[in-house]
Amino acid sequence: MQQLDHQFIDNRWVPSAGQRRLPVTNPYSEEVIAEVTVGDPADVDSAVAAARRALPAWRARSGAERAAYLEGFAEALTRRRDELIRLSSTNNGKVLAEAGIDLDDAIACYRYYAHQARELDHRQGRLVELEMDGVEARCYHDPVGVAGLITPWNFPLVTSAWKLAPALAAGCTVVLKPSEVTPLPERTLAEIAIEVDLPAGVLNLLYGDGEGVGAPLASHPGVDKVSFTGSNRVGEAVMRAAAERTADVSLELGGKSPILVMEDADPEQAADWVMAGIYSNAGQICSATSRLLVHDAIAEPLYAALAERIDDLTLGDPLAEGTDMGPLTSARQRDVVRAYLAIAEREGLSAVRDSRHRRLPDSGFFVAPTLYRDVPTQSRLWREEIFGPVLCARSVASEEEAIRQANDSDFGLAATVVSGDAERARRIGRALQAGSVWINGEQLVLPETGWGGFKRSGIGRELGPWGLSAYLAVKHLVGPVPS
Repeated sequence: MQQLDHQFIDNRWVPSAGQRRLPVTNPYSEEVIAEVTVGDPADVDSAVAAARRALPAWRARSGAERAAYLEGFAEALTRRRDELIRLSSTNNGKVLAEAGIDLDDAIACYRYYAHQARELDHRQGRLVELEMDGVEARCYHDPVGVAGLITPWNFPLVTSAWKLAPALAAGCTVVLKPSEVTPLPERTLAEIAIEVDLPAGVLNLLYGDGEGVGAPLASHPGVDKVSFTGSNRVGEAVMRAAAERTADVSLELGGKSPILVMEDADPEQAADWVMAGIYSNAGQICSATSRLLVHDAIAEPLYAALAERIDDLTLGDPLAEGTDMGPLTSARQRDVVRAYLAIAEREGLSAVRDSRHRRLPDSGFFVAPTLYRDVPTQSRLWREEIFGPVLCARSVASEEEAIRQANDSDFGLAATVVSGDAERARRIGRALQAGSVWINGEQLVLPETGWGGFKRSGIGRELGPWGLSAYLAVKHLVGPVPS
């Protein structure tokens, strides 16, 4: 069993100032595979101080120099691909295929922001068009400073890449707090920092929970920017802490995303996209399309197709070839989902498929893939994020009704539209209040396209040039034209 009792500060593993220890559990075997010492505010102070010392020299480097380090991260992750896929499956419960996709997405993100860092060199000092004789203005982009990055447990290496890569590309130094539930994959980032000879203090990694590390990091006066991905409850606390010193924040929070299936769609093809949108990663996806709005005309054939596919899912060991769905990542999350299933029973929801239709594996934090139909819009299962393999469905009579019900939500992270008419699907997509809308396909997230939501799904954008801008401050120099 691994003992994670050191923090990565200034390119060295140093003993943690904290005393509390937390177990790290394999969600399939339910065995404790590691123990992590929870950091405390003294560790945060040390890490932030290291990041501040490293900031002047790091921000002074060219974008091309910073890009070389990001390419180094991508290459090191590629060399460790097989090892990291198995580690992610063991710590997180992902099936091997999903863990492989996650890692490849992370690698692509580091490569993309290496390119963006080089482009940043060309953007510096560009002239701004002015209608004024004898005066010129030039635009510069400076790093915001020290960034505190707080990542979730459902996609550890991916979400850390979405934050760490643009922060480093912009010239920020960082303090990264992985989830205490899945600390093992992101430990590799510290090892890679040493391997590529990243300057000391540019990347600091702290193990701990919200009390010991997360809250002190979000409220630390030496942190200029906080980027958080996780629950609304914690995100709101991060925002309050940052507000006390007017620090910059980016928040990627909850979702209750709809998938709209129109009457001109092929039910069999639509069923495949519905399945991918809710049962991948055991439903533990912030963008999971957990609300199905299907036109009356094809509701019955779609429900039948979904029932057949749910029955065909293989639940089991995520390390075994052929497993379609692994366990939830923790016992706590399993219990959260079970509590919603109990609410569904009290509300009398109609289950097309649930635990009564399937025997679960003997070990592991499993929840049966579940589908409820004709779910009232006032149901808590329709309105609240469950973060598990639970799909709520209802039929609609028209396109207008589908759009109205899709937008009737506190969240607006993502959506999917399925229609036999691609132009119609795009028209519907433009009417939806969501940061990302997929048209006739699975949830394709690319480094080049922004990620973030409307309403309570968060503030700001990750990925694309917008992700880089989140770590940059715009500066203009205005004065007489040089003679």
